[in-house]
Amino acid sequence: MLIFIENTPRSYAWGSRDALPQMLGTAPTGEPQAELWLGDHPGHPATVAKATPGQRTLIDLIESDPERYGVDGGHLPFLLKVLAIGAPLSLQVHPDAEQAAAGFAAEEAAGVPRDARERNYGDPRHKPELLVALGEVTALCGFRDLVEVRRDLSRIAAHAPEGAARDALYDAADRLSGGDPEALRSAFLAWVFSGEPGPSAALRAISAAVRAPVSGEDEAHSARLTALRNLTAAHPGDPGILVSLLLHLVHLAPGEAVYLGARQLHAYLSGIGVEVMASSDNVLRAGLTSKHVDIEELCRIVDLSELADPRFHVELRGPGLVAWQPDVPDFRLMRARLREPDDLAFAPSDSAEQVVLDAPFPLVLIVTEGRVRVERPAAELAEVASVRRGQSLYVSAGEAIQLSGRGEVFLATVGESFACE
Repeated sequence: MLIFIENTPRSYAWGSRDALPQMLGTAPTGEPQAELWLGDHPGHPATVAKATPGQRTLIDLIESDPERYGVDGGHLPFLLKVLAIGAPLSLQVHPDAEQAAAGFAAEEAAGVPRDARERNYGDPRHKPELLVALGEVTALCGFRDLVEVRRDLSRIAAHAPEGAARDALYDAADRLSGGDPEALRSAFLAWVFSGEPGPSAALRAISAAVRAPVSGEDEAHSARLTALRNLTAAHPGDPGILVSLLLHLVHLAPGEAVYLGARQLHAYLSGIGVEVMASSDNVLRAGLTSKHVDIEELCRIVDLSELADPRFHVELRGPGLVAWQPDVPDFRLMRARLREPDDLAFAPSDSAEQVVLDAPFPLVLIVTEGRVRVERPAAELAEVASVRRGQSLYVSAGEAIQLSGRGEVFLATVGESFACE
């Protein structure tokens, strides 16, 4: 079955006021619209579009006939989102499968209400995630080499006014020298959130140093100063600003991706992208937010090792079709670009007139450009749907689907190793 689904964008303070409405073809509300969820996560399930006079969620659809609409008789192990990032998200990590199961069980046993502000684990699942940029995206992703961090701290200190605050930045750099990198990162995080005078002084120095643009810096350091300037404007005095210096600053062009496995510290700063993740909403925060921050638990589960490169490279799967497949069974993301015969106005080199996809498991898709025709000609009753920019489909498991038309479509499904588990 080809079933149109829809959802109301989630309104978070960091959302953009116009990016999602522009893509969905809806009128801006004046409020920030941050995330469009396209899945059956109980926190905000998508609904079947125009199905009945009453609202029917994707959960209802799957539970009405799990073998027909579910994944191996159950719910979707993945969640597809569109993120519209108008301001920095919180610094955060997600637990791995073992940590999530243990944390959820402990909070359940302790009687912590699932909707309590201090609740860390809303479910017992891990949450690896992958984001593909639709426009320019900036993000902080994973720990970088401490040599680079010390160099940036010293260069920032050189632009700060002389005094105790400036000295605190040099002290911060010294704290990241002369030992095991993971131990140094752990000790640095403890210091940043200790409540001692040093971190506050270092933050004042950063704020003073980045207040005005500095000439003569290389492109990478200029980008770091811009990111710090934006963070200090959005979250003045927040310890997460110091933590951000430990992380890679990544700029994604459209079509580029980052993959963040469980336990990787990260924060998205700006842009719009398609995101796929394991179907979980477990988040441990380390600052840049007004929400609950549990530093002790975050430091317990975070991966303190260096991440060589958070970028995740795409694989060509055929004419017009590419895929991003991390080493997890929960999800895979694909992108198809379609062109019509003899269409000279829209003919990117990586497009095709038709793309055929097997569908042994359900897929969730969203059209991000143009209009795409989705067909299942081998079904008992041939199925077809014309899907315009901003519209989404739920495709039940079954015969292969054919994509044609003129535009771009992202499709999420289970990982290629899912059937082997």
